[in-house]
Amino acid sequence: MAYPIIYSFLLSFQKSDGGVMVYAGVENYKRLFSDKIFWKALCNTFIILIIQVPIMLLLSMLLASILNSLKHWKGIFRVSYFMPAVTSLVACSIIFSIMLMGDGIVNQALSQLGIAPVPWLSNPIWAKVALILVMTWRWTGYNMIIHLAAMQNISESLYEAADLDGAGKLKQFFSITIPQLKPVLLFTAILSTIGTLQLFDEPYTLTKGGPSDATLTIGMYLYQTGFRFFDFGYASTLAYVIVVLIGIISYVQFKVTGDE
Repeated sequence: MAYPIIYSFLLSFQKSDGGVMVYAGVENYKRLFSDKIFWKALCNTFIILIIQVPIMLLLSMLLASILNSLKHWKGIFRVSYFMPAVTSLVACSIIFSIMLMGDGIVNQALSQLGIAPVPWLSNPIWAKVALILVMTWRWTGYNMIIHLAAMQNISESLYEAADLDGAGKLKQFFSITIPQLKPVLLFTAILSTIGTLQLFDEPYTLTKGGPSDATLTIGMYLYQTGFRFFDFGYASTLAYVIVVLIGIISYVQFKVTGDE
């Protein structure tokens, strides 16, 4: 585990000269500041992070709360919502690309409602929306299972005491459920943040980073730099930028929630 971490760090200070890696100092890091594609990929990644992660965590909390209150069929719903997380990503991307194409089933349904077709995969804004939809569909159930497991460990005596005090279900949710789930919510928020900053599979298989780099993420740019252009020094620099971003954002999340 230590070797690739250390070696990639050393590579970030090197560049290829005639096929041989030579020391380049901080040249790769300076290159970042003038790399327009890097800033485009960084902006795309943060747009997806800011929009998709809160929506996904909110939906997973609502679904977990609903399932936790069910008396029957809980197991069936739990498996059904978790299934997207274990479904082949390539298969999911193919199905969604067919559904979201110009004459796909989604636009056909919209036309039946009198709504004009949406250019899901050919418009920069709608391509991001399509990517967010796929990610939310795929990972909401995964986070829901974690939240549901935590909810089932909350003592019933807390809810019984709240009932005696006249607190309604909504009041109980915000005063008991959410505070009790604080460590788990922080855990899923950090996991989701890390996953989004490393996002590669979904945009690569669904949009190839297009159109016009509208869905190009840092993870995709790192892959293209390293394995398409074989610029491993700069690719290693991008990898460590991702590590630093994950560390900073995770630290901020810990501080905001009051955890040390």
